[in-house]
Amino acid sequence: MRSTTRAPERERAPAGAAVVRVHVPPRSVRHDLRAVRIVLYRELLRFWRDRMRMVSGLVQPVLWLLVMGTGLSSLMATGGGPMGHVDLKTFIFPGVCAMSVMFTAMFSASSIVWDREFGFLREMLVAPVSRAAIVVGKCVGGAVVATLQGTVIVAMAGLAGVPYDPLLILEMLGLMFLGALALTGFGVVLAARIQTMQSFFGVMQMAMMPMMFLSGALYPLSGLPTWLSVLTRLNPLTYAVDPLRQAVFRHLQVSPELARVFNPGVTWNGWRVPVGLEILLVVVMGIGLMTVAILEFRRAE
Repeated sequence: MRSTTRAPERERAPAGAAVVRVHVPPRSVRHDLRAVRIVLYRELLRFWRDRMRMVSGLVQPVLWLLVMGTGLSSLMATGGGPMGHVDLKTFIFPGVCAMSVMFTAMFSASSIVWDREFGFLREMLVAPVSRAAIVVGKCVGGAVVATLQGTVIVAMAGLAGVPYDPLLILEMLGLMFLGALALTGFGVVLAARIQTMQSFFGVMQMAMMPMMFLSGALYPLSGLPTWLSVLTRLNPLTYAVDPLRQAVFRHLQVSPELARVFNPGVTWNGWRVPVGLEILLVVVMGIGLMTVAILEFRRAE
């Protein structure tokens, strides 16, 4: 009892002792940009050191492209007809690129849940930088990592019959980055509210599978039943997949009839949505989701 009452007296600084003051720099744009760069660098470092994550992220897209694409190509070759022939691997190649980016981008947000469980997120939130800078760094870092993962799939274009045109490759990388930025923002929004890794992966699986199958990544968007056509138009991933397919088909030598069958584009009540508007929708979705993520982080304690 005596020791408990005297402990605060021992911890108290003696009279006249110098007090060490901690200087906290004021927030500024320069500090926020530095925070974005540090968070981005941390995401890249974690991705580079996690070789198992790099390999496992490529298994599913490669299986879709080489195994399923090759296995079902014989069906399309049989039914090609006088219009010509489009290999199934060529058709699903843009969709596989989008799927690869989607899985990597959305799962990159799991680092937020991981940091929360181990207490590192609290240290980031009390840092003298804007929380918006942390969210932007997370989103840009996740988008860069997903684009790097998608670059490996783009490097396999020759196996799918897609030409190695430098302009096509640059266009695909740019489109994948925009799509990855929007999808990472979606993942960050979910991660801001989910407390455990088990719940996060469960919700991610529940969100990603419908988005993948309703995006038109594996089938043309024309001739669908009304209910399925409506669902594909409501799916945000549809507007990330279609510009990739439009870019690939612009560099293929196919007849107009085949182009209409395999590259019908997205239509709203019979009006074909321009590629520029699709890209604008993806950008707006990315900015909107990032804004929601910033608001969620500002409310976090």
